[in-house]
Amino acid sequence: MNEVWNFDRCVTVFSMEIELIKKIYKAQNHVRSTVLDMELSSLDEKTGEVKRLSEEFAVLEEERVVLFKALSNNSENSGNNAFYALISGLSLSEQRELSRLYRDLKMETLKMKALNDNFLAFLNEARVMANAYIEAVYPARGGKLYSKDGKPVSQDLKSMVVNSRF
Repeated sequence: MNEVWNFDRCVTVFSMEIELIKKIYKAQNHVRSTVLDMELSSLDEKTGEVKRLSEEFAVLEEERVVLFKALSNNSENSGNNAFYALISGLSLSEQRELSRLYRDLKMETLKMKALNDNFLAFLNEARVMANAYIEAVYPARGGKLYSKDGKPVSQDLKSMVVNSRF
């Protein structure tokens, strides 16, 4: 597809991506809260929302790649794909606007990455703690987990449920 460079469309795509990243961040925060509060009944709904927003973001990202490929074809810096090198041929006001939007998008992305990294660290620590607890409670099991039917199961604890009724 031979896309033509369009500054206004690029600004629109950047702005829409920034708004979607903010929505994804908020939705991921809801997922995190749901897990921490053990409200697992609404977890599928919350993760579905994150997935839907992520798919919308992927479509916008593809459009942004096409737009910048068109700019690269029109630019004297066509061999350099670095963002700032690509926009160097634009007017000063266009450079400033795109730079501001690019920085905003990058900051929102980094904020979301930090949240995800912290949440993954928490989940990994919880998994390690659950493994240690099971090992302490059932030392005779020899490092194996068994289903309710007595068959050996994977130790990854992805879908383990502990029955707290006795």
